[in-house]
Amino acid sequence: MGIVLNQSFKNTITTYLGFGIGAINTLFLYTNFLSDQYYGLVAFLLSAANIMMPFMAFGVHNAIVKFYSSFKSKNSINSFLTLMLFLPLLFIIPTGFIGYFAYDAIVNWLSSENQIVENYVWHIFILAIAMAYFEIFFAWTKVQMQTVFGNVMKEVFHRIGIMILLFAVYLEWLTVDNFIVAMVGVYVLRMLIMKLYAYSVRFPKLNFQKLENQFSILKYSALMIIAGSVAMLILDIDKFMIGLILPDIEQVAYYSVAIFIATVIAVPQRAMHQIMLPLTAKYLNEKDKVALEDLYKRSSTTLLVVSGFIFLLIILNINQLYEILPEEFTGGLFVVLIVSLAKLYDNSLGNNNAILFNSDYYRMVLFFGVLLAIMAIVLNAVFIPIYGIDGSAFATFLAVFIYNTIKIIFVKQKFNMLPFTAGSAKVVLTLIVLSLAFYFWEFPFHPVANIILKSGLIGVVYLILIYKLNVSEDISEQIKKYLKL
Repeated sequence: MGIVLNQSFKNTITTYLGFGIGAINTLFLYTNFLSDQYYGLVAFLLSAANIMMPFMAFGVHNAIVKFYSSFKSKNSINSFLTLMLFLPLLFIIPTGFIGYFAYDAIVNWLSSENQIVENYVWHIFILAIAMAYFEIFFAWTKVQMQTVFGNVMKEVFHRIGIMILLFAVYLEWLTVDNFIVAMVGVYVLRMLIMKLYAYSVRFPKLNFQKLENQFSILKYSALMIIAGSVAMLILDIDKFMIGLILPDIEQVAYYSVAIFIATVIAVPQRAMHQIMLPLTAKYLNEKDKVALEDLYKRSSTTLLVVSGFIFLLIILNINQLYEILPEEFTGGLFVVLIVSLAKLYDNSLGNNNAILFNSDYYRMVLFFGVLLAIMAIVLNAVFIPIYGIDGSAFATFLAVFIYNTIKIIFVKQKFNMLPFTAGSAKVVLTLIVLSLAFYFWEFPFHPVANIILKSGLIGVVYLILIYKLNVSEDISEQIKKYLKL
């Protein structure tokens, strides 16, 4: 776990830095510098691009991680990387032609409820391409066990760029239309910088020689389009469908603020995932089940401890946080609570996703994923018209809960491994006790002071309990190391 903990720690720092900047953008700058309508538009455009991204990438970023360690000779590696560079064009080019010739029909569909969208359809296409090739170049560095720079670019760079652009709007240096164009430029620039770094780690030598397992790679990449689409659908279909179904695109903005707050729980998983993915693929390729099971359990317990603490900070401070936000953004309390639970459950699975998508059983998992993506769409279509953004949150929770439960059962059946240990039960019990003990108790101070003081108290109590209960050797060792115990 040495390399995992080392790079995960660095990635966690940069990911939290990115989320901190994102919090300033999401909770304060967007809400004050843009109108609710344009904030909703920006959230809609980014969600639509995220949904398109797996198609644009053609599953290449997953294929690089799965197959890279299986090649031994330089020629085969160069041929493999060359294929990975050009394969996405098989989807990007035809999509561009379809977009050009069917432009009016696409615009009419996307802007049926909100006319403001009609002038920004091509922005979605360019954003999706930039996001796709960024992930490809990031995967290029992951297989070299170099994840820190890529994580900085993934979590920090674009948020700083958008912060600068938002201040430019506030100072009237940019119009809102200019801001949206410049935002697309930030994502394109991020992709180009990542490309240069990837090439500095391993410069590509073009080799168009056919690979022995080329058909397997192409089949896997195509299926990973479905896998990526399922993941992105579950993450972004709610915001996309809110924009399509509800007549007020401002609701996307209100929902996005609540979702962002809950998504902070996913930060440790995102940070650890960057290095767990290539390690999991390596253990699977080497058929090292002992190391794989050890990584599975340790990653699950570690993520549950860390994300559980963040879960407590969110739900126990949410009422105070909403007191300092604009009133119209404070209607998403249920959204925060229900999505936070879904994210916590998601984190508790450890490297489950990495095991499934890099094993020989990915086809069946994709089948389950497609069914659940369809279910998420149907549930959103049913609940959004009735309950608005609360209905969308509940639909997302159901989809994530069922999907994750199926994945746990499937790994148990095929690998005879479970992520949970006795320590997992201790963590869950600790979270329940602290939630009941602190939810209705507040300091009689300003909300910001209240959040700081309450968070500090919760942190001390939680740290003591986790250490005394000895739920994880890795966590206990880190506590001893940094607190000199």
